[in-house]
Amino acid sequence: MRVLVIWPPHVPSYFNAGHHTPLYMTAGHLRRLAPVEWVDVRDAGVLNTHWKAIGDLLYQGRYDVIAMMNDFDAVDGFERFTDYARELSPSSRLITFGRLSSMNPGFFQRYGLDAIVQSGDYETGVAHYVRSLAAGTPGAALPGVAVRAGDRWEPPSRAGDALEPRDWTLPDVREIPYENYDRLYARDEDKFCGIPFRRELVVPAARGCPIGCEFCEVHEIFGLRERRLPVDAVTAYVEESMRALPFEYVSFYAPTFTLDKRWVRELCERFLTGPVSPRWKCATTVHHLDADLVELMGEAGCVRISVGLETLEPDGHGSLPRAKQIHESRFRELGEQCARAGIELNAFVIVGLPGTGTEGAQRTRDLVEQIGARFRPTMYTRLHDMTPSMTPLQISRYNRHLIADPGHGEDGLYAFLFGREPRVTSVHERIPEVAARSGT
Repeated sequence: MRVLVIWPPHVPSYFNAGHHTPLYMTAGHLRRLAPVEWVDVRDAGVLNTHWKAIGDLLYQGRYDVIAMMNDFDAVDGFERFTDYARELSPSSRLITFGRLSSMNPGFFQRYGLDAIVQSGDYETGVAHYVRSLAAGTPGAALPGVAVRAGDRWEPPSRAGDALEPRDWTLPDVREIPYENYDRLYARDEDKFCGIPFRRELVVPAARGCPIGCEFCEVHEIFGLRERRLPVDAVTAYVEESMRALPFEYVSFYAPTFTLDKRWVRELCERFLTGPVSPRWKCATTVHHLDADLVELMGEAGCVRISVGLETLEPDGHGSLPRAKQIHESRFRELGEQCARAGIELNAFVIVGLPGTGTEGAQRTRDLVEQIGARFRPTMYTRLHDMTPSMTPLQISRYNRHLIADPGHGEDGLYAFLFGREPRVTSVHERIPEVAARSGT
């Protein structure tokens, strides 16, 4: 069986290399299945290809299964891709997986697909469908996967599976178009979270989050129980990847990186003693940091900590879980701790959060910048308001850039996301540059 795992072409509204790791982890997982003879993987969502090349791939590949990754901001090329696939590779079965199909699976029924992964880990859903095809039961009910049976859709037999970390297949860095990722991070005014002028190795360290913010999809897709790679597996992957390609820093992809402080301390000690001692960054919450931990992280090579600050406005705290209700004094303390440790503090702020408004967002921004932190805004988005009947244009408004419900937001909020940004990071100056990078 031949499989193509692909993120269809589109112009991304936002770029985070960590969001692209499921593409490669799914491909790697499928390569371990007995029915699978060959797996190709393509990230066509980073402005690195054209439709002629996509047509060549589909026509020449003779794929039995095409697994298409989806996301909140990636539906504009979906219809065209499925049309190409049906025209140029008519015998292929089409399945989709990703954040959008996990939150709004019914939306994808309009595209004439054969299966939709709607719960559980993405790779397990695609694997269930591939095994079903190999067994000659393409219409059978599957865990976490809706399957088309003629003119109707067979719902999942049960909720999808959650893999334990020992069963994850980490991305093969040789398959990833890093030169394109580098370009998307080069302009810091865009407020993407990569570090400009340095190459990033993403390490998918954890899945799941117990905090459960109502505007976040992580806990709904991957569960409230965190699953985390052992420190040995993390350091081995970093060392192996840095031998394969010239990376300059590591980005740990985990919803709440410091949730398990003992794990973080163990990782820091490993970095301090070597043999691998990279510069690195992570994302977490203010609540899950303390002065001693920040100091240790700085000693161990951490150059940036991103925190889900959301807002400093007390009137906006009603929309946040208790762990996210951070007051000004605590944030100032964290700013001082990071400054002493030589770490850039990056604040994720939600504009339009209920109870805040334009003035509240401005007060939060002023304080963030006053303490020397980096301000990174997104638009408040109620993902549960999406419905299967929405048009692709309506769905694209849930990309955390636009006010999802036009006419029900303050136009002044757009100044935070799209206004001129005079403050750019200098954190790359703390990261040694590799003299010569080889292309991927």
